[in-house]
Amino acid sequence: MKKLLSVKNAVVSVAVLIGIWQIAYMVSDYSDALFPSPYQAFLALIEMITDGTLFKNIGTSMFRFSVGYISSVVVAVFLGLILGRLPGVFKYVNPALQLLRPISPTAWMPFIVLLFGIGEVPAIVIIFIAAFFPVLLSTVAAVNNIDPVYLKVASNFGIKQPALTWKFILPAAFPQIANGIHLAVGTAWIFLVAGEMVGAQSGLGYQIIDARNNIRADILLATILVIGVIGIILDGILKFAEKKILKAWGGAE
Repeated sequence: MKKLLSVKNAVVSVAVLIGIWQIAYMVSDYSDALFPSPYQAFLALIEMITDGTLFKNIGTSMFRFSVGYISSVVVAVFLGLILGRLPGVFKYVNPALQLLRPISPTAWMPFIVLLFGIGEVPAIVIIFIAAFFPVLLSTVAAVNNIDPVYLKVASNFGIKQPALTWKFILPAAFPQIANGIHLAVGTAWIFLVAGEMVGAQSGLGYQIIDARNNIRADILLATILVIGVIGIILDGILKFAEKKILKAWGGAE
């Protein structure tokens, strides 16, 4: 029943959004080339599907996202588990992290393009940076918040590394780590598009720039909608994976 209500809410919400778009199109004085209707954007979507550019660019963007995001999460969780167990070291590392964390990943783009040129690497590096800090800091905080009783029990049973991390620390810290991973997926997806708009010649971000250069606002809006839908799908996949991992480690489903 909850799922049916959720689907109903989503359909109504999207219908309202399209209705507002259609009304704005009808009352505006802009030409169709600058501000197309929802139907024109739908036709542009069909055009991109028919000529194969949409799925080609989705595949390119998803490859970059997967490499950048997964590598960032693995490195950040690994470092976070180490720094969380070494609070004396983290006291010296944290000021540098707090200095780097607020810097937008796109601010690094000119430097990254100078180092790596344009293509796959700049977009992957941008995604890595965007996902790294939320996951690292949430992992350190999660390890610091583990109840000391767990560690005492492990010590009494003579459990040492790496079993201590795998069987006690990681399951106990995972709910908070998952929050950071969840936050990072949205951030990384946003900055993937930004990175492809500057440092790539393929992908969904590049498709937006290409549509703007060719004054194809219908393709531009259709691509923006596709980016939003993929973001929702990624979020859903991550929620599903989190539930499965939590269940495997004895948490609430």
